[in-house]
Amino acid sequence: MAGHSKWANIQHRKGRQDAVRSKLFSKLAKEITVAAKMGDPDPDKNPRLRLAVKEAKSQSVPKDVIDRAIKKSLGGDAENYDEIRYEGYGPNGVAVIVEAMTDNRNRTASTVRSTFGKHGGNLGETGSVAFMFDRKGQVSYPADAGDADTVMMAAIEAGAEDVESSEDGHVIWCADTDLNEVSTALEAELGESESTKLVWRPTTTTELDLDGAQKLMKLIEALEDDDDIQSVTANFEISDEIMEQL
Repeated sequence: MAGHSKWANIQHRKGRQDAVRSKLFSKLAKEITVAAKMGDPDPDKNPRLRLAVKEAKSQSVPKDVIDRAIKKSLGGDAENYDEIRYEGYGPNGVAVIVEAMTDNRNRTASTVRSTFGKHGGNLGETGSVAFMFDRKGQVSYPADAGDADTVMMAAIEAGAEDVESSEDGHVIWCADTDLNEVSTALEAELGESESTKLVWRPTTTTELDLDGAQKLMKLIEALEDDDDIQSVTANFEISDEIMEQL
């Protein structure tokens, strides 16, 4: 899973840039609005909203932005968003899953298809690459949350499935349906997490050289730049040497 965690690190560094941060806030706020509109506006009674708020807080979204997003769901003028998953292949045959929230399906489908085409990829049918991923809950903690054994014990007690510990921190995996319960139990033991979210975890990866990695990054960044796109996941792996060159 090295490639997946490295991509997470790249995303994390990118998130420091103001322009990307502003876009991230907007996407997290959209998820809060949709979650609140679909269920109860009280996070304690709405697991999806609770996770959305938790993730927004971990990314330093201001409280007033979170409150405004929840209030927006209560107004009659709140947009209706469709949640859509697109699947396709990027350069070198890398599998890519794109998750979107849009108020115009035709616009988003056209943009996603065009972006894949411009960057050496192609959009496939639903189900064309999803079989190469598992839907999982992912909870991330910094390295100082505890040593590997402490975090492992906390994860086992919480009902998690797997833990990856390194000098960069701890990534705890669980079933997608258990994320709310697992993250709550972990919080009681380890404190606030850095991130808590549902992700697509690759079950198989494609090794990329420098040229392939650069092309894929351009595709992913172009997709992420679209306001309708909530997340992009790809099943690639790159060596430490290539990582440094990127």
